[in-house]
Amino acid sequence: MSGRLEGKVVLVTGGGSGIGRATSLVLGREGAKVMVCDIDQAGAEETAAQITGAGGAAASIQTDVTREADAEAAVAAAVSRFGRLDGAFNNAGVPGRLGRLLDGTEEDFDRIMAVNAKGVWLCMRAELRQMQAQGGPAAIVNTSSAAGLRGVRAMAAYSASKHAVIGLTKSAALEMAQSPIRINAVCPGVVDTPMVSQIIDDRASVRRGMEGSQPNGRFGRPEELGEAVAWLLSDAASFVTGIAMPVDGGMTS
Repeated sequence: MSGRLEGKVVLVTGGGSGIGRATSLVLGREGAKVMVCDIDQAGAEETAAQITGAGGAAASIQTDVTREADAEAAVAAAVSRFGRLDGAFNNAGVPGRLGRLLDGTEEDFDRIMAVNAKGVWLCMRAELRQMQAQGGPAAIVNTSSAAGLRGVRAMAAYSASKHAVIGLTKSAALEMAQSPIRINAVCPGVVDTPMVSQIIDDRASVRRGMEGSQPNGRFGRPEELGEAVAWLLSDAASFVTGIAMPVDGGMTS
């Protein structure tokens, strides 16, 4: 362990797979005590087991980020288990279906906004209450997307939800600017995760086309996002707040 987050307690939503799992493992390696949250209880438990198996400290809790009670329970569980809350990675998200705006359903739109935008809002509220109550430096990182920095064909609702995350991040960062609490967002490009496989329906031709459109010619690796999040949560980023950091291989350059 290099110890960038030694002794810090960090809550991760959507930690049961993909970017959330990879980031949780990076945080554990860097010395953080990790509360892994996911609606998929088995996935969250497996991530926590991988951290503890590698010599780190972790616990898990089933969490539906669209429910205020669940967001509050996740924070309470972190504090009960580890004594405080120093950081959070609000990463839980859903992609929705590819398709024209005119072909989308109200139900799909509501689900995407509930998880991707409202979920971040609810989690930040619960996290900030605890962080303010305990005092001391703390940091939050939210997952937006390259789709939060520009429009994306066939993903209007998803793109809207990720633009919303950036708005929430910047507004909350300004509200907390006079406090020792920093709030930032990461904006992944196309990352090799189960979510991306779901979007492209594991079609090799679609994958090749998407890889070819990447400036660097490949998908990102989940752990590459984890490294960016670990830095933003660490004291090395002490003068960084209110940013939406692209981690996208040049996609939005």
